[in-house]
Amino acid sequence: MSKILVTGGTGYIGSHAVVELQARGHEVFIIDNLSNSYESVISAIEIINGTKPHFCLLDICDAENLNVYFKENGPFDAVVHFAAYKAVGESVEHPLKYYRNNVQGMTNLLEAMQQTGSKNLVFSSSCSVYGNATILPVTEQTPLKKAESPYGNTKVICEAIIEDVSKTGILKAISLRYFNPVGAHPSALIGELPIGVPNNLVPVITQTAAGLRNELTVYGNDYTTIDGTCIRDYIHVIDLAKAHVKAVERLLGNKNEDVCEIFNLGSGTGSSVLQAITAFEESTGEKLNWQMGPRRAGDVVQIWSDCEKSNNILGWKTELSIHDAMKTAWEWQKRLIKNK
Repeated sequence: MSKILVTGGTGYIGSHAVVELQARGHEVFIIDNLSNSYESVISAIEIINGTKPHFCLLDICDAENLNVYFKENGPFDAVVHFAAYKAVGESVEHPLKYYRNNVQGMTNLLEAMQQTGSKNLVFSSSCSVYGNATILPVTEQTPLKKAESPYGNTKVICEAIIEDVSKTGILKAISLRYFNPVGAHPSALIGELPIGVPNNLVPVITQTAAGLRNELTVYGNDYTTIDGTCIRDYIHVIDLAKAHVKAVERLLGNKNEDVCEIFNLGSGTGSSVLQAITAFEESTGEKLNWQMGPRRAGDVVQIWSDCEKSNNILGWKTELSIHDAMKTAWEWQKRLIKNK
């Protein structure tokens, strides 16, 4: 049984990855500062899999205590790093908060790994590193343009740090550039539940449908897209979580072709904001109250993925649709209301 550390493991994507890692027989350790998640997620994971992951309340920006944790619990066979701030709009307003947490946290983690001989890292990167790409879909070879937000830039910087450290021979790493995660676990026991006002589209959709929000604002209808709204590549969080397992096991099996590999994770299809709204209405039978608003700072106009490399080399591909994602997200939202 391999020991896997998941930073940010009580968060949206992290919790789903923990479930899939456990399902493959790995022993999972979680550290999280609960800045955007809840400790109750641990109990939900235990219900789903029958196994409770190890949990420690810890901030990766606390280098001293992070090093102590690694010395007491490591070395780990692999580390999956999710712990980062991720709101594009907030990063524009508070850039230093994002550079401090996302970049400093990364360097702290790598130092702790080095000191304990933990050599395998799977990094949660983002399609935001491509900026406003002019040629679509984007491949892993697509030149990186200037990031549209400090959030996106922190991912660019962290990828560069990982590449530099990998060249020293003390680290093997896979950076997963994923697109827009949506949906929830089919059990409706875990899903996307941000603390405070949601920054992602789907929680706003489900909260609006549930009557928790009066209306949904679509930010911008004058982009050069099919219907004037931004286009994204929506990927079910279950598919995304399974890709992280593939990446971990690729490193553990020494199947990596380079010390630092990069893979896109997406559906390969772009959907506009209005198309996403339609998908929700079609899959749930619920009608949304929405209005058009002005553009939002930091938003990329349109982007979707070419995942041929992930399909052929990582051995991964999506199995669930945007309609599947919207349906599970709605079941998750209804459960939250029922248990409130």
